[in-house]
Amino acid sequence: MTWSKALKDTVRTGLTVERTKLQPLVAVRGAAGVAIVIGVVLWLATPTLAVSSAFGAFASALVTFQRSWRPRPVLALAVAAGLAISTFLGYMAAADHLAFAVLLAVWTLLAGMAWAVGPVSGMVATQTVAVMLITVTLPTSVVGALLHAGIIVCAGVVQAALIVLFPIRPWGLQRDALADALAAEADYARRLRHDPVARFDAQPLMDARSAAELTPRQARNRPRQLGGPRGVAERLRPVLASLADPVVGAPAEGPERDHVRDLLAAAATVLDAVARSIRWGRPVRLPPEVMAVLEGAESGSMLTGPARRSALRLIALLADAVEATDEPVKEAPPANGERPRKPPEGTGNSKEKEPYRHLLRPTVPRLVPVGLRALRREARWSSAIGRHAVRVAAVSLAGYALGSALPLGHGYWAPMTSVMVMRPDFGQTYSRGVARFVGTLVGVFVGGLVMALAHPGPWVCAALAVVCIGLMYLLMRTGYSVASACIAAYVVFLLGIAGEGWSQTVEERVILTLLGGLLAMAAYALFPAWETPKLRDRLADWLAANGRYSLAVLDTFAHPAERKPRRVREALLDARAARQAWDDAVARAQREPVRHRGISRSAERGAEAALATMGRTTMLMEAHLPDRDATPSREAEDFAAALRAALPEAVAAVRERRDLDWSGPLQAYAAWQARVDDEGVAVRAAELLVDALDELAGVLSRGPGGRNRAARR
Repeated sequence: MTWSKALKDTVRTGLTVERTKLQPLVAVRGAAGVAIVIGVVLWLATPTLAVSSAFGAFASALVTFQRSWRPRPVLALAVAAGLAISTFLGYMAAADHLAFAVLLAVWTLLAGMAWAVGPVSGMVATQTVAVMLITVTLPTSVVGALLHAGIIVCAGVVQAALIVLFPIRPWGLQRDALADALAAEADYARRLRHDPVARFDAQPLMDARSAAELTPRQARNRPRQLGGPRGVAERLRPVLASLADPVVGAPAEGPERDHVRDLLAAAATVLDAVARSIRWGRPVRLPPEVMAVLEGAESGSMLTGPARRSALRLIALLADAVEATDEPVKEAPPANGERPRKPPEGTGNSKEKEPYRHLLRPTVPRLVPVGLRALRREARWSSAIGRHAVRVAAVSLAGYALGSALPLGHGYWAPMTSVMVMRPDFGQTYSRGVARFVGTLVGVFVGGLVMALAHPGPWVCAALAVVCIGLMYLLMRTGYSVASACIAAYVVFLLGIAGEGWSQTVEERVILTLLGGLLAMAAYALFPAWETPKLRDRLADWLAANGRYSLAVLDTFAHPAERKPRRVREALLDARAARQAWDDAVARAQREPVRHRGISRSAERGAEAALATMGRTTMLMEAHLPDRDATPSREAEDFAAALRAALPEAVAAVRERRDLDWSGPLQAYAAWQARVDDEGVAVRAAELLVDALDELAGVLSRGPGGRNRAARR
């Protein structure tokens, strides 16, 4: 992608305003916290202290809007503590420009490294830098600095108290995550009716798993509806895929395929009903025609072989999903007047259900060593997070120096803008920079116009500031430009409380915001951390994870008595995470103005399709894992041994741009196929697996057609 096209894309992204679900009650609660803090401090203390407390209340509420499964009061208190510490240290060093510059560089470097822990931690750390730059410009003494820090902590306590006293949809995020996962399964079932090899986006399942991580205290208070359906959703995906697949399921055409389509449609309806029940805490309601289809599939004999086993397993899992909501179920009675019975347990592998309870989440003290390990892992020159930390520290220093040197007041706006818009990747930094400038231009114009026409007093300015921040909380998910406009007007009215001139505020804000945004963009252009050259490494990681997943499943076929569901499960999660890392890397690379080095666009798409097929094929085998008393498969053991031997060299070949050699697995599959008379699910899936490996070798080969294609011919 050229620079001109990349800039056009980032400008378009930054100025996009999306329609999204609004949370008015949450926005009102956050704005009420800001209003309480500003009103009390303005009443009891000075306007300067009220401005300082307003920034603390604003940031404490802002962090609670981030996507985090942590309790919201904890987040509000954590950010308030961080803001108080950064403010106090900033005040201590503000008298000496050199000392403050050193503190700013170190603090910003640590804030940049905080992205290694997670996006919420990175955002919180960024807020501490911004508030440090703002509050230290307000004149005070050492005692006053302590008072400012204490007021900021109190602001966080107020926001946390409001969250506890006025909860809005408790467990709402967890309910939405689980409901989204089940709705994604329903959509997958519908798409499988027309495309038996449709792709499934596992992100909703990953979010549901993350939401299920609870502390012991949270687990005791969790609603019963959130206890079991996630595990059912995880087990449903391979069953749906195996039922629809024409190789291991029903034939591509004919009565069996029509019956499978009806069954998939009924499954989608049930899953949607369960998702609505979980999202809103209501009973499950199923239409009579759906019950008729499920009962007919259970009692009928239209499906045979693996397809019938998948159908019975699907019906049992759907019944488990309905029961797991732990609510009364309204079922339509059958025509004969008898109550429908639950499908029998034991179909497929249901007698070995994995205990899907809550996942243990570490407490806050236990997160400290986890965070330190993440920081140590990213503290290297080749890390995108590490380079981001160095970049943002250098830019903040340059912005602070330029802002101080320019004959304008409020020079901190330049480094603050840079810190707020900079992210570890190119696309977000540039799009946020454009959105920040345009939003600031609109916000200061509107705020300055109101100040010029109305000349409001301190209390009116405080009320207008609360209105602006309430709008920001309400509209922040619609686009960064909208949020920036609200924040800019908020700052104009806050400085109006302290008696700042509106005309000077508008001019300075626009010029310094533009300067800060340009510094951030120039820094990424001069000191980039491109994702494009790392695509081969991401692809190799995905191949390695997929290989471990395939080996875990094949080992179960080879030694059923030693089956380890936990090993298969962990391998699946690793493969899923590697796929997500690849998707994120490709999305970032597509927005970078860099020529592709190491892998072309066509090879990228072909390799992605081959590895997706590899993962899907393994999932089909997982849906038909043998029972512990099944006969061991020597052929599966030989095939797994050949794949295990070839995998490390193949992963290294992807990284080093060499041709892949899958001759060992190809020969093992040929021997497997020659030794068996009745081809079961495993050998048929193995054929799809070697085809995927062969396709991967072909698209990454430096020669036409690839080495392995010639070997097979």
